[in-house]
Amino acid sequence: MRHFDLIIIGTGSGNSLLDPRFADLDVALVERGVFGGTCINVGCIPTKMLVHAADLASTPRAAARLGVDETLDGVRWPEIRDRIFGRIDPIAVGGKTYREEHPDNANVTLYTGYARFVGERRLEIGGQETITADRIVLAAGGRPVIPAIEGIDDVPFHTSDTVMRLDELPARMVILGGGFIAAEFAHVLSSFGVEVTVVVRSGALLRQEDRDISARFTELAQDRWDVRLDREIERVERAGEGVRVRLAGDEVIDADVLLVAAGRTPNSDQLDVAAADIKVDDNGYVVVDEFQRASAEGVWALGDICSPWQLKHVANHEARVVQHNLLNPDKLLAADHRFVPHAVFTSPQIASVGLTEQEAQRQGVDYVVATQEYAGIAYGWAMEDTTGFAKLLADPKTGQLIGAHIIGPQASTVIQPVIQAMSFGLDARAMATGQYWIHPAMPELIENALLKLPLEMGH
Repeated sequence: MRHFDLIIIGTGSGNSLLDPRFADLDVALVERGVFGGTCINVGCIPTKMLVHAADLASTPRAAARLGVDETLDGVRWPEIRDRIFGRIDPIAVGGKTYREEHPDNANVTLYTGYARFVGERRLEIGGQETITADRIVLAAGGRPVIPAIEGIDDVPFHTSDTVMRLDELPARMVILGGGFIAAEFAHVLSSFGVEVTVVVRSGALLRQEDRDISARFTELAQDRWDVRLDREIERVERAGEGVRVRLAGDEVIDADVLLVAAGRTPNSDQLDVAAADIKVDDNGYVVVDEFQRASAEGVWALGDICSPWQLKHVANHEARVVQHNLLNPDKLLAADHRFVPHAVFTSPQIASVGLTEQEAQRQGVDYVVATQEYAGIAYGWAMEDTTGFAKLLADPKTGQLIGAHIIGPQASTVIQPVIQAMSFGLDARAMATGQYWIHPAMPELIENALLKLPLEMGH
């Protein structure tokens, strides 16, 4: 039984922990799947490379109203797919080779296989070898949720982990789910010419977003895709070479490909964390304190296995916190989760930070709200955008921003000044009037919304 100073489970953000400052430690790095984790292999990077191609493919749809007649001559799916993975796959291989063979990693032992706890800081790897350590970092991520639908085990289906490597584009696809994964892939695949049907149990898409954002996006989605809201799935079954989805009320949908986009779940159960007395919450997330320490002595956690946000920028932040705390046990650093932003790279883009209006109401927070349509700023005129808007929430007495929600072109970029203001305590009035805003650029959307906030504080 080999003993290490440190074991890291997962090679996504967990891999970034190791730098020359760990050279004196005997380290084990454990990976059960493809080296590099979710983001680079099946998440953020390949999906956004797909989204950019989809944005280009969908340009003709909006060009005519600007007096520009464009046509989409074709989509060469194998080239789109191979451009993405021709770049990504070598990164995964190179990362693994670097950890296994480079002299910089002489103190690192890479294990490939499933890890599960069999005791306190004791792991069984691949059912064959047992290793122990003084300290363990859990960075084992999450996986797609497969809902308990009758027949699901008997039909071929895809998740976000596999759908990007399709051999060819189907004519028809059914997407089960109404969250960000469903919204992004519906945009991508429909832009490439796939007939998309989205089936949702609730009455809206992206229902975790601010209610006005969710309502607007649902309205726009219904104009673009076949969206079935408030539907219960009775079962799925084979239909020739494709799949048939049966809904309550004798409603039937036939398609060539089924994409299950019902969310993701942490991998804590697959590690048997209970055997090491590591506590999880009701949703399976490893419980950590402000320093990213788990409940068991000497165990830390970061990323999707403990963070309900399931965002790469959160995992990277938590990795920096864990790295500091491993190196400085007498001077611990707390993670900062006050203002965690996110974006949905669908069409139109959506970005959010802070409280939604419904959350502010549930929490009894005093707030004022202002909205600004893209159609009301000069660059919005240039784009003829009639559907996008920004919505800001602020404390009426202090002017501190408590939430921001945008739907529209480049929302993920336009929101960044708000994230900065919230993080550094800049009030809405000072933010609006204390700096220049380039005219006629898209950030004027934020400037105008800030100026509309009915604050009680003085000018």
